[in-house]
Amino acid sequence: MVREMSRFLSAALIAGSVAAMAGCSSSAVAPEIRGLPDRVELSGRFYRGDAFQSGPQVLASMLSQQGVVITPGLLEKPLHLPGGEGQLQQNMQSLAREYGMMVYPLDSNLPALLTQVAAGYPVMVRFTEGSAMWAEPRYAILSGYNRQKQTVLLRAGMNQREMMKFGSFESAFKDAGGWAVLIQNPTQLPAHVDQQRWLKAANELAQAGQEQAAAKAKKALAAQ
Repeated sequence: MVREMSRFLSAALIAGSVAAMAGCSSSAVAPEIRGLPDRVELSGRFYRGDAFQSGPQVLASMLSQQGVVITPGLLEKPLHLPGGEGQLQQNMQSLAREYGMMVYPLDSNLPALLTQVAAGYPVMVRFTEGSAMWAEPRYAILSGYNRQKQTVLLRAGMNQREMMKFGSFESAFKDAGGWAVLIQNPTQLPAHVDQQRWLKAANELAQAGQEQAAAKAKKALAAQ
């Protein structure tokens, strides 16, 4: 009888521990994420390439998804590569505007990024790749997630389906500065669009010589 009771208590303790762990795992997910669909995986053109080519590779992929006929190789010269790596982030945004696209910055947190993915919009992100001994910032497309498994799906480098845990991605994302943007058609409003942010992006588009595209962006906002 004592042995049976001991087995029962052990089983109860194990079950309780598993439940507690599951509860901790669930509670670790932000409420905004818990309200999203369980799983999303976006399709679209993706150019594979070496890690050092991640900037033009990702930008070309984002532009292609907006209907621009482009390849990473055609972007290297206007991005001043090689040699212009220090200004790459700024140059990529400027170049996207030259193609008539809105560059809409996102808040530096996982719920903000996954909200856009759930709405059907791939997100261009920068994250730190490597180890404690060696790490460098890379660019990638955040194109999906699995809420139950708490993983994100990245298109980066040679890998079209790189899975990372929420925590690992958030750490790598913040280590690289927490930079994330949408490359949007002017008539394509982001989910839960911030009006002032969208108008600022439209003004930057106009300053790049794309006045008609900027006007479309403002009209789309007024019509929502």
